[in-house]
Amino acid sequence: MDLDICTIRVPLGYVVGGWRVGPALASGSWSSVYRATRVGAGEPREAALKFIPTGTLTARQLSHLADMTGREVAVHRQVEHPGLIRVLDIIVIDDPDRPVLDGVTVLAMELAAGSAAKALERAGGAGLADPPRIIADVCGALAHLHRAGWVHGDLKPGNILLMPDGSARLADFGLAVQLDGTHAYLPPGGTSDYVPPERWAEPVKDRGTAVRQSADVWALGVTACQLLTGRLPFAGVTARARAAAASAYANGDALLNLPDGLAEPWRRFIADCLAADPRQRLDAASLHRRALEIAAEPGSLRRFRLPGRRVSAAVGLLGVAGALVALVWVFPLGHAEGAVGSSSAKYDRYFRTDRDIPPAYYDLIVEAGSMCPDNKAVSPLLVAAMLKAESGFDPNLSDPAADEYGIARWTPGVLKFYLPPGQRDRVPSPPFPPDLSIPAVGRYLCWMAPQLEDVPGSPQENLAAAYRTSFDVVRKARGIPPGRPKLTIYIGHLRTYLADYRPVTS
Repeated sequence: MDLDICTIRVPLGYVVGGWRVGPALASGSWSSVYRATRVGAGEPREAALKFIPTGTLTARQLSHLADMTGREVAVHRQVEHPGLIRVLDIIVIDDPDRPVLDGVTVLAMELAAGSAAKALERAGGAGLADPPRIIADVCGALAHLHRAGWVHGDLKPGNILLMPDGSARLADFGLAVQLDGTHAYLPPGGTSDYVPPERWAEPVKDRGTAVRQSADVWALGVTACQLLTGRLPFAGVTARARAAAASAYANGDALLNLPDGLAEPWRRFIADCLAADPRQRLDAASLHRRALEIAAEPGSLRRFRLPGRRVSAAVGLLGVAGALVALVWVFPLGHAEGAVGSSSAKYDRYFRTDRDIPPAYYDLIVEAGSMCPDNKAVSPLLVAAMLKAESGFDPNLSDPAADEYGIARWTPGVLKFYLPPGQRDRVPSPPFPPDLSIPAVGRYLCWMAPQLEDVPGSPQENLAAAYRTSFDVVRKARGIPPGRPKLTIYIGHLRTYLADYRPVTS
């Protein structure tokens, strides 16, 4: 890419943090992205560096950009998931001799192998070779983001990255915002093809326009339609015409007329995302399960499957709002027929994926074990080992004699206190599905861990023992309480599973 058209011109070989700047990859209105290699030892060896300008902007522009940067940094510091693009470093340049670079914020992010937007461009108006895997990965990442209380705000193909192992990552958190009750508040705008009709009707207030997580679900439906067919769900030559068609549908003046060629299960999936009433749209967790189920059905893509193709493109990590783009190497988009869900490789840093941990629970386990990253005792590894010890990963476990149910053996009266805010006003009734039970384990462990920090012994074993008994019991015993044969057996199993599931690299 020509350096002269970059918003920020960074000299070849310039060192920022632990990275040496390479060729320019892409540039947008607010930022420029360069390929970089690591200086010295360490992995990964390469990254995409996004440079955010400072000195040449007006005060209003700087305020807007600082707000966007703050949102993105906050997401990466608070939310971790294999389906979210990973930040390797956050650097502020201190270089008074280069005024254009002095004070610039740099995000070093994992380098992708392609973007869904660029892949669609090269598909020439057709869908991708294997969209179910991408859709399932995006659904899983979006579900995790929503459970953590965030709205993405700008979901679209340009913000979906394709990795070398074939998995997908959700990126661009410059417009992400945390919920305040049932709504979040965003500046007016967005990419019109992916903005739900109800958002245009929201008045602009001091805090921005109100938006629900259901807005992300609408954008997911639009994106899924593109990935599957190469076409947007609402027809029109211009963005304004397509927005008018979407508005007519939302107002009941037109039917949803999806492109031909969609297999019926995917047609229903998209229709559920694009429900005119936002309250009727399925949540991202339910859509994730649905995407995995559809992808497992033989012939779900038969009506529009295309031959595998090779794509070489710049990757849109952040769209117009963030403009984070990484150049890629050639990457085959075609996958084996029947490939389902996310590649297990991206979970290998959390636990062994060649063991008996069910892949259907990977996302939930990572979510639960990553809720309090500052506490090293709480981890996806511990959650996986506990679930194995509790139930053998049986989501249908029912033990009325002990009043324990589901994959995590929750007692209803205890589970109540570890549900998300707004769901704690009544005791839940079993059965407890995994997407309710497993995140609650994470909340319990994160609350419990500080209470046990000064207790001798293994922090992980102490936490598991407290889960089986209570933190008071473990604190008074100063560790695993003696004289409890069932607990002793449980902790013995836990040790076995911790050792068996521990990542090879840890």
